[in-house]
Amino acid sequence: MYTSILVPVDGSKHAQQALAVACQLAQQSEAKLVLLHIPEKLAHDTLLVWGIGAVDLKATDEELEAAGRKIVERAEQAARDAGISNVETMITQGDPARAILSESHKRGVDAIVMGSRGLSDLKGFVVGSVSHKVAHAAECSVITVS
Repeated sequence: MYTSILVPVDGSKHAQQALAVACQLAQQSEAKLVLLHIPEKLAHDTLLVWGIGAVDLKATDEELEAAGRKIVERAEQAARDAGISNVETMITQGDPARAILSESHKRGVDAIVMGSRGLSDLKGFVVGSVSHKVAHAAECSVITVS
């Protein structure tokens, strides 16, 4: 069914649940998983899943990048633990919705599986959620997971 699936990961509970769904889909079709993280300064401290801990509001770009590397490493390990052997990780910069759409287009993925909400929930209420923007503009299937 799918040959490649893009999974944006931000350390949130919803991203972790989306990864679990993506792993199930990847197992069924032996698809490649591409795990994408876009570091983002948040308007509040937040506790990340995968045991990373809270990221300080005053974190430097380097600290955000380091936290992002930990997030994708933990996501990659979770995918491998679920039996997925073909996993690629990447970190990119920019507006999350645009970055997800750009990477999905460049890579020609068959599907994007993402959480319905991530760490920047408050901003999503004001300007529209990343998952909503991606679902309306993607050239491939988009599966949002609650």
